[in-house]
Amino acid sequence: MSRRSARKNAFFLLFQMDFNKAEEYEQVKEIFFAEKEEPVEEEDKDFILSEVEGARGHLEEIDHIIGECAKGWNTDRMSKVDLAILRLAVYELRFSEDTPVGVAINEAVELAKKFSSDEAPGFINGILGKVAAK
Repeated sequence: MSRRSARKNAFFLLFQMDFNKAEEYEQVKEIFFAEKEEPVEEEDKDFILSEVEGARGHLEEIDHIIGECAKGWNTDRMSKVDLAILRLAVYELRFSEDTPVGVAINEAVELAKKFSSDEAPGFINGILGKVAAK
């Protein structure tokens, strides 16, 4: 599985977590991987889980950063798809040393193009540009 595909899966799992209680994480995670048509290699699974768990572990900080950079918006008003994309990308920009800034932003914009509204790529790019500049 490519890094892009693994990141897409991390986005899917992070998105699903927004609809479940924190204490249901283990169950959601098991179901997520069990429902995959093809088995996920251990290395890819480790990457996906490190991204999701990293973002979840810094959720309060990440949401604060998003709120600061999204003038006139708060995370409660954002679509759950956009919010999951932003959370993953902000985690990569601020807390993960493995992903270059340009890659994190580009991957987030590509996810927005594929899974969100027509306005989302520009919205997400603008917020992440501000995050990266801080």
